[in-house]
Amino acid sequence: MDFLPLFHNLQGQDVLLVGGGSIALRKARLLLASSAKLTVVAPCINEELKALLTKHQCHYIQAHYHESHIANSLLIVAATNDLLVNQHISNDARLRRIPVNVVDNPTLSTVIFPAIIDRSPIIVAVSSGGKSPVLARLLRAKLETLLPSGYAKLAKLAEKFRDKVKQHFSNTEQRRIFWEKVLQGSISEQVLAGRESQAEKELQQLLDNTQDQPPKGEVYLVGAGPGDPDLLTFRALRLMQQADVVLYDRLVAPEIIDLCRRDADRIYVGKKRNNHTLPQDDINLLLVNLAKQGKRVVRLKGGDPFIFGRGGEEIETLADHNIAFQVVPGITAASGCAAYAGIPLTHRDYAQSVRFVTGHLKDNSIDLPWQELVAKGQTVVFYMGLIGLPTICQQLIQHGQAPDTPMALIEQGTTQSQRVFTSTLANMPETLANKTIQAPTLIIVGEVVKLRDKLAWFN
Repeated sequence: MDFLPLFHNLQGQDVLLVGGGSIALRKARLLLASSAKLTVVAPCINEELKALLTKHQCHYIQAHYHESHIANSLLIVAATNDLLVNQHISNDARLRRIPVNVVDNPTLSTVIFPAIIDRSPIIVAVSSGGKSPVLARLLRAKLETLLPSGYAKLAKLAEKFRDKVKQHFSNTEQRRIFWEKVLQGSISEQVLAGRESQAEKELQQLLDNTQDQPPKGEVYLVGAGPGDPDLLTFRALRLMQQADVVLYDRLVAPEIIDLCRRDADRIYVGKKRNNHTLPQDDINLLLVNLAKQGKRVVRLKGGDPFIFGRGGEEIETLADHNIAFQVVPGITAASGCAAYAGIPLTHRDYAQSVRFVTGHLKDNSIDLPWQELVAKGQTVVFYMGLIGLPTICQQLIQHGQAPDTPMALIEQGTTQSQRVFTSTLANMPETLANKTIQAPTLIIVGEVVKLRDKLAWFN
């Protein structure tokens, strides 16, 4: 982050604004909306700004800026069109360690003004770090449509019941779970519909009927997709945002992990071939133990949990221990990576069926039903086949697949690091011989690979 977002309480605090034009007017309105004690310094100011200062009984100093004007300011805003003056203000503020904003000049600023969605007491701020204020305003406009004005009433209802809920529940985790139920259910809908009294009544009833008992744990097996965070489902994101603990492996992109609740515990349980941070059985039991502690646990899995993700093994263990669980499907690597590589897995002219197989089995062998994989009009997708690629090519050819059958290897598919290598069964090992390939990878074999040159759109 270029700037750390913070919310400042300026109520009754001295703030200095230097400038008297239209830009200074906009900043003055914003600062006065936060109940700041505003002083404006400028040789002259426009009539609208003068009227605003008079209305709010603000102090106006008709003069050129001087460092003595800083006095006890908690914040300084430079809104002049003179670069030298702005630099002078910035230097003076930095020497005194006072936050300073130079309008439209993030280099001279130690703080910046975001685009704001005001649903007081709910405030949402969007910033581009000063690099594109117009983009920040466009994003604010989008968010405005997602945040009804009723959210202000919802926040006030929560404030009204805050002390009651705190007295009712003995720990913060129980309180958080209660509030999530309130704010994501029918009570919040009543508020947004303008029925505050009914919402208040339901909230009190819910509080009276909720026992102060340890929360029950639950596990969410969430498919994180092949890498691009935009491919997450809404449900996946919602559960990621409310989990207490997140277990993830090396197939889950860092950008996706960052979308989890910020204060959630994060446990890496990654596995590489012949190098497991935690054996699968230990992961299964860890999920059980965390849930028995009352935790809500997200098990993030690359792709889809039920397609070569060992999700079935994990929920078997959960079921054996009577642990509640949910499974959230994800876009599997075959679908996501093929689409981003411009390779349709089926096509009326080339392939009428598709088969997913794993590149290595439980005992690390590649003992597959090769004869079944050699069929006309079929696309075969190999997961985790990088190490065994020479054997895959050799076995398919030996069992009757034409040596010139098109083949693709997709490295880190759907991410900005995606690379796609195309060749034939006979030549692919040589094509990759001098390449450094980083997992995860996906291998596609079939005539549909021919379409990549025409249909590729991602890279």
